[in-house]
Amino acid sequence: MPIHDYHCRSCGADFELLVRDSSLPACKACHSADVQRQVSLTAAPGKSPAIVAAGRRAAARAGHLSQYSSADRAKVR
Repeated sequence: MPIHDYHCRSCGADFELLVRDSSLPACKACHSADVQRQVSLTAAPGKSPAIVAAGRRAAARAGHLSQYSSADRAKVR
């Protein structure tokens, strides 16, 4: 189930909500049904060395190191 961002046209409140279907929910602040779904920002991929190292270890366990250089492969093993 996706989380969607909404903007209430009645009171101006912004909120996010876990929604099961395409029906529009009521505003959490004023309970108005005059809400508009907003475009949500996506999360940026992790760039910390710990996240990258964990991803490389998982790839090594699965045997998917072909996209890494030989120097990077040596760091994993």
